[in-house]
Amino acid sequence: MRAARPFAAVILAAGKGTRMKSDLHKVLHPIAGRAMLDHLLGVVDRLQPAHKIVVVGSGREQVEHLVSARGGKVVVQDRQLGTAHAVRQAQSALGGFEGDVLVLYGDTPLVEAETMSHMLERLNAPDAPAVVVVGFRPEDAGAYGRIIAGPDGTIEKMVEFKDASPEERAIDLCNSGLLAAKSEQLFGLLARVGNNNAAGEYYLPDIVMLARESDRASVVIEAQPWEMAGVNSRAELALVEAEWQRRRRLKAMADGVTLVAPETVWFAHDTEIGRDSVVEPHVVFGPGVRIGECVTIRAFSHIEGATVERNAEIGPYARLRAGAEIGENAKVGNFVEVKKAKLGAGAKANHLSYIGDAEIGARANIGAGTITCNYDGFGKYKTVIGEGAFIGSNSALVAPVTIGAGAIVGAGAVVTKDVGDDALALVRPPQRELQGWAAKFREQKSAAKKP
Repeated sequence: MRAARPFAAVILAAGKGTRMKSDLHKVLHPIAGRAMLDHLLGVVDRLQPAHKIVVVGSGREQVEHLVSARGGKVVVQDRQLGTAHAVRQAQSALGGFEGDVLVLYGDTPLVEAETMSHMLERLNAPDAPAVVVVGFRPEDAGAYGRIIAGPDGTIEKMVEFKDASPEERAIDLCNSGLLAAKSEQLFGLLARVGNNNAAGEYYLPDIVMLARESDRASVVIEAQPWEMAGVNSRAELALVEAEWQRRRRLKAMADGVTLVAPETVWFAHDTEIGRDSVVEPHVVFGPGVRIGECVTIRAFSHIEGATVERNAEIGPYARLRAGAEIGENAKVGNFVEVKKAKLGAGAKANHLSYIGDAEIGARANIGAGTITCNYDGFGKYKTVIGEGAFIGSNSALVAPVTIGAGAIVGAGAVVTKDVGDDALALVRPPQRELQGWAAKFREQKSAAKKP
């Protein structure tokens, strides 16, 4: 997907975000584990923009690293005098750019690439509108600005809610704030915007009526209400997250994944999951997860930064952390945690274990209660377990240590030295039995209780 003409994206993020009650910049609050602003920049990048400008007020130092990593620039609106004033701050950063300009909002992260593309296509249609505005029809129009348009989409009037008459407030076509215009016209119109309104601000939508005064028509295109959902509070953040998750679940199921209780499964922005996989209730995917085909993820598992290959089984109540690599037909069972460790094909860690900084060979079996002791308070060390090895229950493998292929470690062992291939390692004192000791013990204790 690529725009027909060069375009620049100007993203407004200068709002103070006071309703978030947070030290974190509003546009950096995450949806599906990814900052709202990063969601939007990622979509813009699909259209291959010539420039990306993010307009901020306070909090520049928080936003700049992300924008720079995306190849964009940050400009500052020192005084928040309205959206038209904010867009004007991008003019010098664009350095005489001649092309189309998309105006977007950093706290409106669900805008689709198709909508952005439609904006640019409509701007360059044969009738050459001065401005293309994105409208939508929410269930509750609330305090949104209204758009009065003809049947062909030509805009007759745009008005902010504060300045609208009762008749205009009854109209359900609302202004999202998103618009497109050609740069050579946009900044000329912005320079003419005044602040004679109820809020005393320079409103970006005023450029539509200014163009109309010069006999230049503007048009509205419509988008789905969910796509235009903005975030100004924690409650709205949760609503946008819920909408993103709803759509992602639908996509997963359309791609051939079974979600037993879809509303309880939470995806990250980059989760990959193969067809014929089954996800049971209350599973959470953090960022960086790739799940192969025919995998079963059982209930109440948490997976982040991990890879799971075909036919593997995870959970219930399993936790896969960053760097976990689970091979084909392997199994990670209930209350097992895996971190920066590789389980080979067919390997099993079925119960109550911690596997960290380790390499587990194919078909190895890790007994219940086994842990790899990978940390000494200063550094991390690796455990290697060979193919087909058997680790007895309640064993502690003190890294760095290697268990050879086919070796057996007896239950309850604390292994501090390497174990050779096919060897048996017993690390515990011999069992002793004192005949009659228990009976005598009970007699003594009972006698002591008598008055």
